[in-house]
Amino acid sequence: MTLSRSDYADRLHGFWLGQCIANWTGLTTEMDRVNAPFYTDEDWGTPDQENMWGKLGPSPVIDFFFERGSAVWGADDDTDIEYIYQHLLSEAENCILTAEQIRDGWLEHIWSDDYNKEGENYLWVSNENAYELMRKGILPPDTSLPENNPDFDMIDAQLTTEIFGLFAPGRPDVALKIAELPILTTAREDAKWASEFYVAMHSLAALTDDKGSMQDRISWMAERAKDRLPEGSYVRGMYEFVKARYDLYPASEDWEATRDAFYQAYQIEGKDGYEYRQPFDAGINFGASLVSLFYGEGDLKRTIQIGTLAGWDSDNPTATWGGLLGFMLGREGVENAFGVSDLSELYHIHRTRRGFPDRTPSDEGEDSFPLMAERGLAIVDRLVVQMMGGEVDDDTWRVPPAKRLY
Repeated sequence: MTLSRSDYADRLHGFWLGQCIANWTGLTTEMDRVNAPFYTDEDWGTPDQENMWGKLGPSPVIDFFFERGSAVWGADDDTDIEYIYQHLLSEAENCILTAEQIRDGWLEHIWSDDYNKEGENYLWVSNENAYELMRKGILPPDTSLPENNPDFDMIDAQLTTEIFGLFAPGRPDVALKIAELPILTTAREDAKWASEFYVAMHSLAALTDDKGSMQDRISWMAERAKDRLPEGSYVRGMYEFVKARYDLYPASEDWEATRDAFYQAYQIEGKDGYEYRQPFDAGINFGASLVSLFYGEGDLKRTIQIGTLAGWDSDNPTATWGGLLGFMLGREGVENAFGVSDLSELYHIHRTRRGFPDRTPSDEGEDSFPLMAERGLAIVDRLVVQMMGGEVDDDTWRVPPAKRLY
């Protein structure tokens, strides 16, 4: 496998940009609808409704959210933990983060509620529990043990570890090795397997340029990544349920009926042994993400739109696919998808996290997507040589294929 480093830098820019657009678009409807009746396509462009806590999202209207020109993208939990992990790998000499490195990084860069004058550390459920366990001296992976962390089956790892797939292009075997402990920091069982599916999807994306249309590429990746979902697990059942419905009813507008059928089968009836607990469950949001993935058919705008309307923790699955499709399209492809040429590339990590250098002192925020992409390239350089047996030659990576994907 031969890859252009400069092209990959553009794709990493597209990843961060697509993820931020999808994250902030989905935040408008986050927790608005966690039971039927759900939003439909007819709700797009209408006023946002209150969420389960009686609050409104960042936009008054359900629509795509953009930061343009010299404005700055705010960090959120869909991007800021991945930012921490990239920073830790950039500063480290090793390729696989240790438990101590993860603990030290979390404690250094995440606010504690009793220290931050704003009174908010932007952590929830399993992430919050893992953080408090680290403050007490408990290291990963014990921070996700069910006896220590009752929220081990929540969505958290699914939105904090996808980037590890991009650090090992075309080599999900390597991606899953470097992602293993970060995933186990907050997730076990089905939540862990769903996170591995996402990591595998992101790694496989580098192999798809010759696989046809964006829809064909997504299908090829998903069918291979599903092997991370064990037979008999509810996440495997969810994958097969949504995919079968899509195969039977593939029209774009059929997504609503599939979402509703999924809700009835899993949240109401407990199909495949799934027991719904909270609207930030790993399971219910994994299923919702698959609805947007399959019915979005590789179209960035449509995937984000469906994900935003699908329900539950709508910003998180939407951000995952916005980042993946943004990576596949690259920066210019993301701009073209929305017909917007002045999208901001500035990033404000200190909105939610702390203790990072200001890399853009003349601009708002502390970082930019091009700079973040360049640091990502350096991590890939190291992994290509040290873990993939490959070579870095000027602007080219030469990577031997995996003997097996996993």
